[in-house]
Amino acid sequence: MSTRDKLKDLIDRRSVARLGGGEKRIEKQHSQGKMTARERIEVLLDEGSFEELDMFVMHRCVNFKMEQSKIPGDGVVTGHGTIDGRVVYVYAQDFTVFGGSLSETMADKICKVMDMAMKVGAPIIGINDSGGARIQEGVTSLGGYAEIFERNILASGVVPQISAIFGPCAGGAVYSPALTDFILMTEDSSYMFVTGPKVVKTVTGEDISVADLGGADVHASKSGVAHFKVEDEDEGLLLIRKLVSYLPQNNMEEAPLMETNDSIDRIADELNDIVPDNPNLPYNIKDVIFTIADEGEFLEVHRNYAKNIVVGYCRLGGMSVGIVANQPNYLAGVLDCDASRKAARFVQMCDAFNIPILTLVDVPGFLPGSGQEYAGIIIHGAKLMFAYGEATVPKVTVTLRKSYGGAHDVMSCKQLRGDFNYAWPSAEIAVMGAKGAIEVLESKNIAKISNEEKKAEYISKRVTDYEEAFANPYQAASYGYIDDVIEPRNTRFRVIRAFQTLQTKKLSNPPKKHSNIPL
Repeated sequence: MSTRDKLKDLIDRRSVARLGGGEKRIEKQHSQGKMTARERIEVLLDEGSFEELDMFVMHRCVNFKMEQSKIPGDGVVTGHGTIDGRVVYVYAQDFTVFGGSLSETMADKICKVMDMAMKVGAPIIGINDSGGARIQEGVTSLGGYAEIFERNILASGVVPQISAIFGPCAGGAVYSPALTDFILMTEDSSYMFVTGPKVVKTVTGEDISVADLGGADVHASKSGVAHFKVEDEDEGLLLIRKLVSYLPQNNMEEAPLMETNDSIDRIADELNDIVPDNPNLPYNIKDVIFTIADEGEFLEVHRNYAKNIVVGYCRLGGMSVGIVANQPNYLAGVLDCDASRKAARFVQMCDAFNIPILTLVDVPGFLPGSGQEYAGIIIHGAKLMFAYGEATVPKVTVTLRKSYGGAHDVMSCKQLRGDFNYAWPSAEIAVMGAKGAIEVLESKNIAKISNEEKKAEYISKRVTDYEEAFANPYQAASYGYIDDVIEPRNTRFRVIRAFQTLQTKKLSNPPKKHSNIPL
């Protein structure tokens, strides 16, 4: 065979490999509103940057006449490219080839790019669209999953890992995404569950649909498995590009510093009036976030889950910053099991990748009740406290209004190594609210008053006295627990200045194999 013939043979082989399962299966994929694996990669990465690896790999299975059906690439497209000029490694399962089912060789391909990402210190992005383990291969496919899981575990906290679920993801396949830092799902075409509706029906008798068992709505709002829910794959892929822009390449680097025309000393007079005079009235904490963030941009994580706390990324003075904020607009911003767990995971993510944390506090306490106690609110609340206390990144806290009881401690207080702790004049830092405190402190005196009108008058007077003493930030400031009381309109300037000062911060935890966070 001449050199020209060999080149033609190479080109022909590449053409066959790029077709995956063939035209008919590609058409079927498109008819379901789904892209092919290579189309997804083209949208995700910078134009012309993708370098594919292992295009000609084929499975080695000879069971059930599998040797008669071999397709180059074996159901997954792997390689590396760039997002905004920064290197990332990517794998995208190809549903047109054996339903994207995982074989031994597919696992080998995925593990190879994960190993390379670890060597060079670059993010790993996995696009999942798979029918699960390739049954014909039996235990070798299960072993392949475990090989991937082990790499997910070792890469955790070393390089960012992002999982996009753009189709089925069931059984053992769900655990790789679950081990990564972020999961996003599409509204109509993706689902995740350990056991499907048929098995559920057989074992428990429950009759449930695929969407109700493991659809995007379920995991974005109820289980908290999915960090993002998107309408379609285009939105999801562009969201990944946006998310990557806030993250460093690895745990040894800082997140990229972006240029901004938004002045550090921009005054926001509207913040002076955002907290209602009535302490029982709500306001939207996102209005505060949008006001202080560069260009008013904020990428919210877990938007539909545990809405009583808000987490996400913004930029302040060009710096990537993680925000954790109580949401008075939902359940009064109270901390419950889900909110504590959501925030704890986010704080750990930020700390692992050197992203400073801004905490905006307006929390009346932990949600009371047997339901929360039975669900382990003690442990879940401890997770958030642990995450803040262990974090060594720069931490700035601003108390806007209520900061009561144990919830005050949990929300990045000074004693959990908060670097700068500010408060607005509207801040109330105390063991509990005024009325509840008086009912405890004055219970005997109150009981002695038989006349209801005089009792109410007595309680009102004591509540007023308590509010004057404690419903302000100055007592905490007198102990140094609050570093300064600031004008709300100057919050952006003070917070950015604080983070700029902390850029050279050095803090380390005691030597240990690893912590034992309360799980």
